[in-house]
Amino acid sequence: MRRTETVHTRFQSLEIWKSDLAVEFRVAGAIHALYHKKRFLTGLAWDLIAASALLRKDGPPRSVLMLGLAGGTAYRVLRHLLPDCRLTAIDIDPEIVGLAREHMELDALGIEVVIDDAYGWLAENRRKFDVVFDDIYLAGKTDVFRPQAWNPELMEHLKKAMAPGGLLAVNLVTGEGHRTMQSLTRKILSDAFPVVRSLRTPEGMNEVLVAGDAVATGRQLGKYSEVFQDWRDRMYWDRVTVRRI
Repeated sequence: MRRTETVHTRFQSLEIWKSDLAVEFRVAGAIHALYHKKRFLTGLAWDLIAASALLRKDGPPRSVLMLGLAGGTAYRVLRHLLPDCRLTAIDIDPEIVGLAREHMELDALGIEVVIDDAYGWLAENRRKFDVVFDDIYLAGKTDVFRPQAWNPELMEHLKKAMAPGGLLAVNLVTGEGHRTMQSLTRKILSDAFPVVRSLRTPEGMNEVLVAGDAVATGRQLGKYSEVFQDWRDRMYWDRVTVRRI
């Protein structure tokens, strides 16, 4: 791949890298969003985000809310798996959404995109979703960070957005510098919900936590493997692990 452009938005600086088949947005040295013309999965966090939405006990979600959209990588996977699902996303950065429309065919996914501060929008929200996904990270000079600490008010707003039988999922960066947030999030979700499951991949540096009154096991993901035509997609999908914490 080669770097074709560096863009400075109000909220982050990103590099656009391209090959004949793929586009990457890189922020603080890490891949922030990825689009591939022929494949869907990467072995990284977006696979986990998409998989987490499929762990409802009552079956596939009819609606998903994503707090933090970026290039829409995870939603591209979900749109492939759930063509009729209503996908809504809130993102504070109109420029990165515009770049995703220009370079990653974002509009083809049929997402309802709202440009707003996600937590501010959530506080005023009255809608219900089968899955609520919190993927809010901002870019610092050398790493990403979560802009708001967990507190009872935030949890109340997240729960209010969940439909009966719904799930709350959270993407967490792991590794040095992120362990405190990871441990805190695990505890808070475990205190707030009867069931919390962790999704990981061997290649990734993220953990996705899925919480609810009931969360299906990893067996529920198996039936989706055949939806992917490329063998690499099926390989990555089968490597997603789900365990209760």
